[in-house]
This record gives sequence, C-alpha cells and structure tokens, in this order.
Amino acid sequence: MKPALNILDQPDGEEISCASVLKVLADETRLAVVEQLLDGPKTVSQINEQLNVEPTLLSHHLKALRAAQLVVGTREGRYVKYSLAQALLNRRKGRALDLGCCTISFS
Repeated sequence: MKPALNILDQPDGEEISCASVLKVLADETRLAVVEQLLDGPKTVSQINEQLNVEPTLLSHHLKALRAAQLVVGTREGRYVKYSLAQALLNRRKGRALDLGCCTISFS
C-alpha cells in the first residue's frame, strides 16, 4: 500500500502520494520557492530577488509547483502573486510543513 497524502482539497477525494509531492519538492529551486512563500505571497520578481535564477527557469519551476497544486497564482493587475496552496498552509507548523509522511523544516 502506497502512503497517501491528502494535502489537496479535491472534489473526488483523490489523495496524492507522498512520493509524488516529494518528487516535486526534490528540486533545490522549487524547495527554495516554497521557503520564500512561507513568508507570504510574492510576485516572480520578489521571489527572484532572493533566488537570482533565470526568469524562464523560475517560471518553469512555478509551473511545476502549480501543476502539483502546491502553489497558486492570483492576478493582481499586471502581476501574478504566488502563494502556497491553502491546504499546504493548513499543514504549516512555524517554518515547517507537515506532509503527513514527513516534515520539511526550513529552520
């Protein structure tokens, strides 16, 4: 039996395996983006001020995080502000995220 992680509020009740979430977060840049978003919503420019990566590469990583439903984007005028998905924020414990199968700490 695969460990399941129900961090997403999906109408069909489907659970996401811990392995699939960890696979997305295994990339250093994606993990750094998640850490940045622990401090609140940010635009791509604000995220990149700290990470200093190629903008197209950052967009690629944000797309992967959105596809995994770990991050959401909200349009505010000309900009999109990215934030952690509410279901993920509900599992936040200070500077750590409890994924059910493990806890990722950003301390």
